[in-house]
Amino acid sequence: MVNLEWYRTFKAIYKTGTLTGAADSLFISQPGVSLHLSSLEAYVGYKLFDRTGRKMIPTERGKVLFNAVSEPLTKLEEVEKNFQKSTEKHTPTISVGMCFETFQTTLEQYVSTLPFNLIICFGEYPEMLDQLDKGILDLIITPKKGISPNINHEAFSSEQIILVGGKDVDVDSFNETLKNKGIEHAEEWLKQEKWYGTTGDMEHLFQFWIMNFGHKPNFRPNYIVPNLNSIIRCLKGGTGLAVVPDFLCRNEIESGEIKLIWEGERKLENTLYFGCRKNTNYPSEIDHIKGLFRQVMS
Repeated sequence: MVNLEWYRTFKAIYKTGTLTGAADSLFISQPGVSLHLSSLEAYVGYKLFDRTGRKMIPTERGKVLFNAVSEPLTKLEEVEKNFQKSTEKHTPTISVGMCFETFQTTLEQYVSTLPFNLIICFGEYPEMLDQLDKGILDLIITPKKGISPNINHEAFSSEQIILVGGKDVDVDSFNETLKNKGIEHAEEWLKQEKWYGTTGDMEHLFQFWIMNFGHKPNFRPNYIVPNLNSIIRCLKGGTGLAVVPDFLCRNEIESGEIKLIWEGERKLENTLYFGCRKNTNYPSEIDHIKGLFRQVMS
């Protein structure tokens, strides 16, 4: 059976002429609007709109469907209003992009307390910047600034990229090698250890190695796991090394579950930014999320 919300979304697109306009009128995200439309088109078996730039032009079959469902939907909306509490308001939906590890470490613990709906999206930073510019995302947390004139970037914190290891790693031996034999021998010492990496992002390891040894690492990690938080959990087993942002493992270092091995000859730091469009429909909701990030990362 067809989902009634698909028809409501179809009607909103028809009347506003854009996916963004429909999303605003329904107080849902643009990805949600796109999903409803594609599901309805798959259900009926034909295109309902031709996409011209950002405008949605109804096809002939789309016009026929609109004429068929418009009046019944209007009657249902009137019934809904009559039975709805007069003080009840639509709850806005905010779409936020960030890396998976950042979400787990910061915002995840507060999701159930938010006074609005939330959609979390994970992806690469260039992709998230593009989706923010197009209106698909409302806010992103990123270490990289974009160039779009429509986006504001606000620095709010920084992360230091550090070398950490399991509690059984012999840090004294590494420090003695670095102090008495120099950086080249220290590199060889590190390469003899077991290493952890992730399937999608080796950038931290590359940056750290280039900054301290002048070249990319000429070895591959022994263990590839899904994400950086998985690495932290694996290191609690006692052995192994990894290069990770400090905020992901601050508590584990303080508790002694893992060790800070080396900050490097020079500290590798990234500035973290909030990115949002200059003209946003959800300034108070975005400020609420920003406040939670500042609270966690202060």
